[in-house]
Amino acid sequence: MMLSKMVFAQEQPLIQIGIKGGSSINKLNTELADLDDKYAMGLHVGGMARVNLGRAYIQGEALFSKRKAALKPQGQTTSKLKWNAIDIPVMVGYKIYQQQDMNFRLFAGAVYNYTLNDNLSPLKAIKEGVKHFDKSNVQFTGGLGVDIQKFSIDVRYERGFSDLSNSFKSKPQAFSIGVGYFIF
Repeated sequence: MMLSKMVFAQEQPLIQIGIKGGSSINKLNTELADLDDKYAMGLHVGGMARVNLGRAYIQGEALFSKRKAALKPQGQTTSKLKWNAIDIPVMVGYKIYQQQDMNFRLFAGAVYNYTLNDNLSPLKAIKEGVKHFDKSNVQFTGGLGVDIQKFSIDVRYERGFSDLSNSFKSKPQAFSIGVGYFIF
């Protein structure tokens, strides 16, 4: 068993590059009493690179995300908010179980998120009262993953470190699942 772990560590490339895509459920988490926030589905697609350091690794990604969330003012119908963003997660991970063709991983890190468009029509009324709506946001991410040969599956949670604005208390959060394939 020890020999198979050493052989796997030697066979594993130092740098892996691949593609990935997946879906997420997103929520804005407002603190406004008269506004309910709800989860809505989104998608992401992009590339990933991993540097293997034995059982530890560092992974970076560049993802284009189509995000959605839902807001429901009291007494009104739910409105879907849609926006596009570029997400750049950088994570440090550890392979808690490692075999020749499969491993299980834990990881955590940070995500830089830049909103490409903020044409969130249901949010326009809120935005008029919000000065300096911040298109950039830094978030925490963490999760679990499994690698089976060249395929990678991640389940993760993201939560904003800061509010979207100084005057609008809302820390975005998301749960996502992603499937990737290492080309190299």
